[in-house]
Amino acid sequence: MTAATPGPYGPSTYAGGHDETGREATGHQATGHQATGHRGTARDRTGLPKASSVLAVCAHPDDESFGLGAIVDSFASNGATVSVLCFTRGEASTLGDCEPEELGELRRSELRAAAAQLGVERAKLCEYPDGSLASVPLRQLTGEVTAMAAEVGADLLLVFDEGGITGHPDHCRATEAALGLPGLPVLAWTIPGSVAGTLNCELGGTFVGRSADEIDMVVRVRRGAQQRAIACHASQNSDASPLRRRLGLLGENESLRWLRRPKLRS
Repeated sequence: MTAATPGPYGPSTYAGGHDETGREATGHQATGHQATGHRGTARDRTGLPKASSVLAVCAHPDDESFGLGAIVDSFASNGATVSVLCFTRGEASTLGDCEPEELGELRRSELRAAAAQLGVERAKLCEYPDGSLASVPLRQLTGEVTAMAAEVGADLLLVFDEGGITGHPDHCRATEAALGLPGLPVLAWTIPGSVAGTLNCELGGTFVGRSADEIDMVVRVRRGAQQRAIACHASQNSDASPLRRRLGLLGENESLRWLRRPKLRS
């Protein structure tokens, strides 16, 4: 999750995105995932909703790992094709000892490596301004979601909860963009209010949690692939204490809530 500061639009802000993994499988055999393309044939052992193609929509390289990693891995392990759409290169992060342009390219390669660990079949990295997603027209961001959802045949969108987990405006904007696409169910990763309260008290954070009656499902996860993906984001691991503490508090559980429920079949 990028510690971002507002920055100007660069010359390539609206130049589209780069496919970080391509359409071939990315390390599924090496990381214990099934080969993709099977469209949901594996048995679900986690309690996740059924989906054949999941599109995770996030703001920064590392959000797919630090935040959504265990859920992404679980969907992939259950047989879903998982793709990632990331809106920024994370170039405004205050972590790491790089100039913004150099950092953006480094984080591109980190995303590519992390995606392979999580069983992601395709990851697209856009070049919208890190820290300033709110200045980009929502319709334009939703257009990115719409186009990629169509390309990968997504039947479920996976996002950060409203409030962005940490209150980061870029996280909130990415979720807004996903909600702008009508028709597809939108499932949000969230954290319990008790965990948010502990983190805020101990670390002086701005975490936003949910009460038990606002959480729709608590699923069991395995952290191995997520931990390997986190390690791929070396430029952002210099101050990992909030992340370590959060994962410790959550243990083997992750919480999810519907922002848009699936339509009931008649």
